[in-house]
Amino acid sequence: MVTTGAILMTSIDGGILPAVLPSISSEFGLNAAQAGLINSVFFAGLIVGGIAFGWISDRIGTGYRRTWTWNVAMLLGIVGGAMTFGFGGSFLAFLLLRIPMGMSRGGSEPVNVALVGEWWPKEYRGFAVGVHHTGFPLGQFATGALIAAVLGVAGWREAFLLIPLLGLPIIVLQAFVGTRRNQEKVYHWIDNHHLTRPLPELSTRLPSGIMAPVREALRSRNVRWSVVLVFLFLWGESGAVTFLTTQFVQNGMSVGEAALIAGASGLTGWAGQVLWGTLSDRTGRKFAIGFLIAGWAASLIAMIFIAGPTSAWIVLLAWGLFRNAPFPVVYALLIDSVPKAAGTAMGIMIGIALGVSGLFASVVAGWIIDSWGFTAHYLVLAAVCLLGYIPLAKIAETVPRHRATAPGTAD
Repeated sequence: MVTTGAILMTSIDGGILPAVLPSISSEFGLNAAQAGLINSVFFAGLIVGGIAFGWISDRIGTGYRRTWTWNVAMLLGIVGGAMTFGFGGSFLAFLLLRIPMGMSRGGSEPVNVALVGEWWPKEYRGFAVGVHHTGFPLGQFATGALIAAVLGVAGWREAFLLIPLLGLPIIVLQAFVGTRRNQEKVYHWIDNHHLTRPLPELSTRLPSGIMAPVREALRSRNVRWSVVLVFLFLWGESGAVTFLTTQFVQNGMSVGEAALIAGASGLTGWAGQVLWGTLSDRTGRKFAIGFLIAGWAASLIAMIFIAGPTSAWIVLLAWGLFRNAPFPVVYALLIDSVPKAAGTAMGIMIGIALGVSGLFASVVAGWIIDSWGFTAHYLVLAAVCLLGYIPLAKIAETVPRHRATAPGTAD
């Protein structure tokens, strides 16, 4: 529950900017390409945060020791939000303050996912990461609702101040729950139920030099190709969500209504994550990802036909069944592949895949929208997602064959 709340706050922090982007663009007089630049700066910080915090968490230690790394990453976002409220009066200042919030967003996710993977038995890793990651779709919807509430009584700057503060109780709970004593209790339960520990020990540190976690992660073919795969998924997501509220406002919705509906995929996203995370434990990671690529492409094409609130709700609720589901499956794949360097592996993947895609996707998407409109925009994003079948073919399956073909059996 605590880690789900943690990932919910990670989702909310990342969703504030797209939700209030129309108001920011109006105040600073920005076109779509310039608005995309704001998102790009955020993702530049995300690259640094994802790689740095993932590596730090492996160096400090796996398991319960990751708790403190996550808490520091989350506090950075809260401070960045407060500074945005106090010092984001000019466009340049606002742009620069995207960096600490990006670092927080990039650093909190890989550490938190690795933490979850090290507290559950291997046999239920996909299920655990899927349930944990329900915080993302719930956060996507909650962001819209929270933004709509804040904009009803204040401005977009207050959103950056007030909403990140909701993470403080989660930080406190993480500190009290994520302890050595509690992890020992979990591992005893795993042993008593004849399941497989996620790690032989409660906490491990890779030996030798400071670059050991990086070498361990990059040595794995699955890590390298997962970066490419997730890069394509996240290019599609970043390109779509950055301009959803803008598209809805152009269709005649108010900013508050547009922000609320833009988070609709969160209402169904939790179901897709739990379903496909659990199935990937049985059918294999690759089968689940292959199905999700097709669902993503179809959903993005359907966004062309959004013409008002009703069609927006229908399309986004359908997209929710696919939108977040690939990520817990890929995370489980990485923890399977490099358990001792999971933080670094996911940090590299999130830093490079999410950071680089966000760095360029929103700018390219803004340029396409300015030049050819939303139809061309969504066709390009669907094509990008379909390219995911190429890296998927290079990835090695990590679920044992007897478990993938015989649901209900354990290693």
